[in-house]
Amino acid sequence: MALTVEGADVVGVVERARRSPWAPYAGWLGPVAVALFAGLLRFWHLGTPNAFVFDETYYPKDAWSLLRQGYEGVWPDDANALILGTPQQIPLTSAPEFIAHPPLGKWVIGLGEWAYGLHPFGWRFAVAALGTVTVLMLARIGSRLFGSTLLGCTAALLMAVDGLQFVMSRVGLLDGVQMFFVLAAFGSLLVDRDRTRGRLPAYRTEGAVDADRARLGLRPWRLAAGVLLGCACAVKWNGLPILAAFGLLTVLWDQAARRRAGARHPWAAMLRRDALPAFLSTVGAAALVYLLSWTGWFVSSGGYDRQWAEGQPSSWVPGVLRSWWHYQQQMYDFNTGLSTPHTYQSNAWSWLVQGRPVSMYWQQVPNGQQGCTDPGGCASQILALGTPLLWWAGCFALLYALWRWAFRRDWRSGAVLCAVAAIHLPWFGYQERTTFSFYMVVLVPFLCLAVAQMLGGLIGPEGAPAARRRWGAVGAGAIVLAVVGCFAFFLPLYTAEVIPMSDWQDRMWFTTWI
Repeated sequence: MALTVEGADVVGVVERARRSPWAPYAGWLGPVAVALFAGLLRFWHLGTPNAFVFDETYYPKDAWSLLRQGYEGVWPDDANALILGTPQQIPLTSAPEFIAHPPLGKWVIGLGEWAYGLHPFGWRFAVAALGTVTVLMLARIGSRLFGSTLLGCTAALLMAVDGLQFVMSRVGLLDGVQMFFVLAAFGSLLVDRDRTRGRLPAYRTEGAVDADRARLGLRPWRLAAGVLLGCACAVKWNGLPILAAFGLLTVLWDQAARRRAGARHPWAAMLRRDALPAFLSTVGAAALVYLLSWTGWFVSSGGYDRQWAEGQPSSWVPGVLRSWWHYQQQMYDFNTGLSTPHTYQSNAWSWLVQGRPVSMYWQQVPNGQQGCTDPGGCASQILALGTPLLWWAGCFALLYALWRWAFRRDWRSGAVLCAVAAIHLPWFGYQERTTFSFYMVVLVPFLCLAVAQMLGGLIGPEGAPAARRRWGAVGAGAIVLAVVGCFAFFLPLYTAEVIPMSDWQDRMWFTTWI
């Protein structure tokens, strides 16, 4: 009787929890907590250093020009010093400047400058905000993907303490902005997959023919993914292979859903019913968004190549569109042919193991200056280095995901691998181009999802022996703590903290990091 009463009490507690007004928000508490932690890290002393860091010498000034003129103008050689000087001078000219990347990422950076001005905090604000929101999104995406809030929050925590994502969330560059749009598109497709599958099982009982003929209705989440992928392409062109891969992924998910619902010819049904709508809602929407991102150039008259068509033979195509297309061709030639040697360039083969991180800021500080008290002097650096233990664990996690996809037919592993392949593999086709390892910040969310899945596999399924799950949880927790500790160890190199030269040398684990 005591057991019956005790059991009833437990059931009552569970039922009361489900009826609680807070129950719908239970899945948000962990993700929000991790995001707040990430935001605190990313906004702490965001304006330090008070300098143009690496390619900040380009994009924040372009963003300011877009706000003022609608297109990117020319700046004099001493513009950086004048902008950071006291009193500040902003020597923007109306002469057009050739720019190698589409404008949307700079418009995003410009939002922070519009709110806070043309200084380091202003041009880093929007990127830091997106970097923080990305952590929240990853927690929710991981929870949906794995059916576990714990694994979702684990993936988000790992990204919160990844050095590369941390650094790229604290500088006014484009790659962190693109990461946000790519992950948001992936999450939208994931929601679309779940909602679409919810419509099909009813056809199973009505016969296989119905599953072949069924229309899946409006797909607003897939359309949202197309818009977001268009935004990713409008930040940098390496969003194009991601658009193609995600478009293929969504139609394969549709084919699998029809097969699961009992369709006799799921491939034919997918091609007849799903392929064209998928193309229009992803590629079509992305193309429209990309074109709209150039609105400032179209409505102004002084942008680069804006009047190019006036000196060309007449055509039925409007001159402004011919000028725009000519500009795109020049951007393509520049981006595919860039081969200027750079001290910190690296090949895509070394990116997953963080073979050659990029030093974005470096200052050697003599004893007695900027708080340096070490006789041997100090160093201040921003190194775009992914937390080493996380990335090295990620290499094993990707192999584990490949095994699960190939031999267990795990669609979740396939989705993560699709994103990783679309982000990383295209860069192997540019062996002669000047490339940098920080391009992989777009891959970080998916690397963290792979590691979280591997940790889940280490713990084991719910039906596994208790001892196995207990020791698996201990091992998984130890790995997460090791990654957090590794991030804390390298934190001074991510924030330009002034540290003794000996401490800096202790963190140079490999000569290729120098």
